[in-house]
Amino acid sequence: MPISPSSSPEIRRLVAALGGGDEIARESAIARLSVIGARSVEHLLQEYPAATPALRAGMLRAFEALGDRRALPLARAALGDAAQDTATAAVGVLRAFLNAPQAALAAEALDGIVATALDAARPAATRIAALEALWVLPADVREAVRRNLVEDRDPEVCARAAMTGAATPSRDDDALWAGAVAGVLPQSPDLLKQALAARRGSARLTELQHLVDHLRAREGRETVAEQREEWRALRGAVHQALAARGSRLALYDLRDSLLEPERLPVAFLAALEDIGDATCLDTLAAAYEASSRSGDAWWREHVAAAFRAIVSREGLTRRHAAVKRAMARWPEAAADLMARL
Repeated sequence: MPISPSSSPEIRRLVAALGGGDEIARESAIARLSVIGARSVEHLLQEYPAATPALRAGMLRAFEALGDRRALPLARAALGDAAQDTATAAVGVLRAFLNAPQAALAAEALDGIVATALDAARPAATRIAALEALWVLPADVREAVRRNLVEDRDPEVCARAAMTGAATPSRDDDALWAGAVAGVLPQSPDLLKQALAARRGSARLTELQHLVDHLRAREGRETVAEQREEWRALRGAVHQALAARGSRLALYDLRDSLLEPERLPVAFLAALEDIGDATCLDTLAAAYEASSRSGDAWWREHVAAAFRAIVSREGLTRRHAAVKRAMARWPEAAADLMARL
């Protein structure tokens, strides 16, 4: 598939960011490449052979997010890479296929992960990453591998295998987090709240983005109002974790959430105040208009605060296209909001 000329320059810029030292820029590039999809894969496949070790690691992280089966051979080969970041990223690619609906893909990924975990010639960090990747699978599968490592000659591998076999909160927490990022959420959000609190400053930004998507889906399936509110509150907490690190990876969900008929937890608007941009003004004006009709003064004031924060931070005026759009669609609400600056 040829790369579209209009998107090639953007893809090249995003790929270059994968090898940089700016975590936020790197994670943002991964998210954007995953949105672009197949054209990103084509470009990454072409550029990968000549890439530096740092760039290869970033590319593999992008392949993990894209979930394209053509990355599997590259990841299998990279499991033995001398650069630890590259080998660990390769484990991530295979982990993404462990629960693939295609049995052949899942089997290939599992074979690579298990072989890496059991290979005593590989570095301990790579083997431990492979062992931990198995937490997205049923207990009997991962336990079979773990038992083979509890007496491993590498003390680091041995210690990690012993720790993950003990009935400790830390083991359960690791498994819970890995499962949630993969889309397997617990029955109740309470334990996941604790896992998020422990990782809000260290989790991969793309992990937090995936969690937002899974929580949104879980929330939509919940029929009990009280439980739905708890899942929504947890989603808001994940948005705050992303905003605290300056990430706009899940900004699309913040915007869409403003259109929901039910009032959102204030965490959503707090995140919008921190990282919202001009694209949010239209939906904020719509939410302000709706709150004016419903008489919900509390919600209206928080929406207005988020609107003002974005306009002030971004230096927007009435001449800006986003402001004009909001004024055209929601004239009374937008005029009121702008007058309150």
